[in-house]
Amino acid sequence: MPARRKSRHRAVQVLFLWDVRKLPIDDAIQAFYDSLITAETEEETGEEPAEAPAHDAFMESLVRGTSANVVELDSYIAKRAENWRLERMPIVDRNLLRMAVYEMKHVGTPPAVVIDEALELARRYSEEEAVPFLNGVLDAVRKVLFPPNSAEAN
Repeated sequence: MPARRKSRHRAVQVLFLWDVRKLPIDDAIQAFYDSLITAETEEETGEEPAEAPAHDAFMESLVRGTSANVVELDSYIAKRAENWRLERMPIVDRNLLRMAVYEMKHVGTPPAVVIDEALELARRYSEEEAVPFLNGVLDAVRKVLFPPNSAEAN
Protein backbone atom coordinates (compact mmCIF):
# COMPACT_ATOMS: atom_id res chain seq x y z
CA MET A 1 0.00 0.00 0.00
CA PRO A 2 1.43 3.42 -0.90
CA ALA A 3 2.67 5.39 2.11
CA ARG A 4 0.12 8.22 1.95
CA ARG A 5 -2.76 5.79 1.51
CA LYS A 6 -1.59 3.85 4.58
CA SER A 7 -1.33 7.14 6.49
CA ARG A 8 -4.91 8.02 5.56
CA HIS A 9 -6.10 4.60 6.73
CA ARG A 10 -4.36 5.17 10.02
CA ALA A 11 -5.64 8.75 10.31
CA VAL A 12 -9.29 7.76 9.94
CA GLN A 13 -8.82 5.18 12.70
CA VAL A 14 -7.27 7.77 15.02
CA LEU A 15 -10.00 10.30 14.24
CA PHE A 16 -12.65 7.69 14.95
CA LEU A 17 -11.03 6.95 18.32
CA TRP A 18 -10.72 10.68 19.07
CA ASP A 19 -14.37 11.31 18.21
CA VAL A 20 -15.76 8.31 20.12
CA ARG A 21 -13.68 8.60 23.26
CA LYS A 22 -13.40 12.41 23.28
CA LEU A 23 -9.67 12.10 23.99
CA PRO A 24 -7.11 14.86 23.52
CA ILE A 25 -5.69 14.30 20.05
CA ASP A 26 -2.20 13.39 21.29
CA ASP A 27 -3.73 10.72 23.55
CA ALA A 28 -5.70 9.31 20.61
CA ILE A 29 -2.53 9.16 18.51
CA GLN A 30 -0.65 7.40 21.29
CA ALA A 31 -3.53 4.95 21.86
CA PHE A 32 -3.43 4.13 18.15
CA TYR A 33 0.33 3.48 18.24
CA ASP A 34 -0.11 1.37 21.39
CA SER A 35 -2.80 -0.73 19.71
CA LEU A 36 -0.64 -1.07 16.61
CA ILE A 37 2.25 -2.40 18.67
CA THR A 38 -0.03 -4.88 20.43
CA ALA A 39 -1.71 -6.08 17.23
CA GLU A 40 1.53 -6.48 15.26
CA THR A 41 3.32 -8.23 18.10
CA GLU A 42 0.50 -10.67 18.83
CA GLU A 43 0.12 -11.51 15.13
CA GLU A 44 3.80 -11.99 14.41
CA THR A 45 5.37 -13.45 17.52
CA GLY A 46 2.89 -13.67 20.33
CA GLU A 47 5.41 -11.76 22.46
CA GLU A 48 5.63 -8.31 23.95
CA PRO A 49 6.95 -5.64 21.55
CA ALA A 50 10.63 -4.76 21.69
CA GLU A 51 10.19 -1.27 20.28
CA ALA A 52 7.52 1.15 19.16
CA PRO A 53 6.75 1.52 15.45
CA ALA A 54 8.12 4.51 13.58
CA HIS A 55 5.90 7.55 13.81
CA ASP A 56 3.82 8.33 10.75
CA ALA A 57 4.35 12.04 10.12
CA PHE A 58 1.70 12.38 7.38
CA MET A 59 -0.93 10.58 9.49
CA GLU A 60 -0.13 12.75 12.48
CA SER A 61 -0.33 15.96 10.43
CA LEU A 62 -3.74 14.93 9.01
CA VAL A 63 -5.06 14.03 12.45
CA ARG A 64 -3.73 17.11 14.22
CA GLY A 65 -4.81 19.43 11.42
CA THR A 66 -8.27 17.92 11.21
CA SER A 67 -8.85 18.07 14.95
CA ALA A 68 -7.47 21.62 15.24
CA ASN A 69 -9.74 22.88 12.45
CA VAL A 70 -12.84 20.84 13.26
CA VAL A 71 -15.17 23.84 13.68
CA GLU A 72 -14.22 25.25 10.27
CA LEU A 73 -14.39 21.81 8.61
CA ASP A 74 -17.76 21.03 10.16
CA SER A 75 -19.09 24.32 8.82
CA TYR A 76 -18.09 23.41 5.25
CA ILE A 77 -19.63 19.96 5.64
CA ALA A 78 -22.85 21.04 7.35
CA LYS A 79 -23.64 23.58 4.64
CA ARG A 80 -23.34 20.90 1.94
CA ALA A 81 -24.74 17.80 3.64
CA GLU A 82 -28.38 18.25 2.75
CA ASN A 83 -30.79 16.88 5.35
CA TRP A 84 -27.94 15.55 7.52
CA ARG A 85 -26.77 16.97 10.82
CA LEU A 86 -23.16 16.16 11.65
CA GLU A 87 -24.02 14.57 14.98
CA ARG A 88 -26.40 12.15 13.22
CA MET A 89 -23.87 11.01 10.62
CA PRO A 90 -22.06 7.74 11.22
CA ILE A 91 -18.84 8.54 13.07
CA VAL A 92 -16.59 7.13 10.38
CA ASP A 93 -18.35 9.14 7.63
CA ARG A 94 -18.18 12.36 9.63
CA ASN A 95 -14.45 11.92 10.17
CA LEU A 96 -13.74 10.88 6.58
CA LEU A 97 -15.44 14.10 5.47
CA ARG A 98 -13.51 16.19 7.98
CA MET A 99 -10.18 14.68 7.02
CA ALA A 100 -10.82 15.03 3.28
CA VAL A 101 -11.92 18.65 3.56
CA TYR A 102 -8.87 19.39 5.70
CA GLU A 103 -6.56 17.76 3.16
CA MET A 104 -8.14 19.63 0.24
CA LYS A 105 -8.06 22.99 2.00
CA HIS A 106 -4.82 22.90 3.95
CA VAL A 107 -2.47 20.22 2.59
CA GLY A 108 -2.52 20.99 -1.11
CA THR A 109 -3.28 17.48 -2.34
CA PRO A 110 -5.26 17.71 -5.61
CA PRO A 111 -9.00 17.56 -4.85
CA ALA A 112 -9.59 14.64 -7.23
CA VAL A 113 -7.00 12.58 -5.35
CA VAL A 114 -8.44 13.50 -1.97
CA ILE A 115 -11.98 12.60 -3.02
CA ASP A 116 -10.89 9.31 -4.59
CA GLU A 117 -8.94 8.33 -1.47
CA ALA A 118 -11.86 9.27 0.80
CA LEU A 119 -14.23 7.13 -1.24
CA GLU A 120 -11.83 4.18 -1.06
CA LEU A 121 -11.69 4.58 2.71
CA ALA A 122 -15.49 4.74 2.84
CA ARG A 123 -15.71 1.48 0.89
CA ARG A 124 -13.48 -0.14 3.48
CA TYR A 125 -14.72 1.39 6.74
CA SER A 126 -18.32 2.42 6.07
CA GLU A 127 -21.46 1.22 4.33
CA GLU A 128 -21.66 1.12 0.54
CA GLU A 129 -24.48 3.71 0.54
CA ALA A 130 -22.10 6.16 2.22
CA VAL A 131 -19.93 6.36 -0.91
CA PRO A 132 -22.32 8.44 -3.09
CA PHE A 133 -23.22 10.62 -0.09
CA LEU A 134 -19.56 11.38 0.69
CA ASN A 135 -18.83 11.93 -2.99
CA GLY A 136 -21.64 14.49 -3.26
CA VAL A 137 -20.62 16.39 -0.13
CA LEU A 138 -16.93 16.42 -1.02
CA ASP A 139 -17.62 17.50 -4.60
CA ALA A 140 -19.78 20.35 -3.30
CA VAL A 141 -17.00 21.44 -0.92
CA ARG A 142 -14.46 21.16 -3.76
CA LYS A 143 -16.54 23.53 -5.89
CA VAL A 144 -16.52 26.10 -3.08
CA LEU A 145 -12.81 25.76 -2.32
CA PHE A 146 -11.76 25.55 -5.97
CA PRO A 147 -14.21 27.26 -8.32
CA PRO A 148 -14.40 25.58 -11.76
CA ASN A 149 -12.12 28.16 -13.39
CA SER A 150 -9.32 27.78 -10.83
CA ALA A 151 -6.15 25.82 -11.62
CA GLU A 152 -6.61 23.58 -8.54
CA ALA A 153 -10.18 22.54 -9.43
CA ASN A 154 -9.07 19.03 -10.34
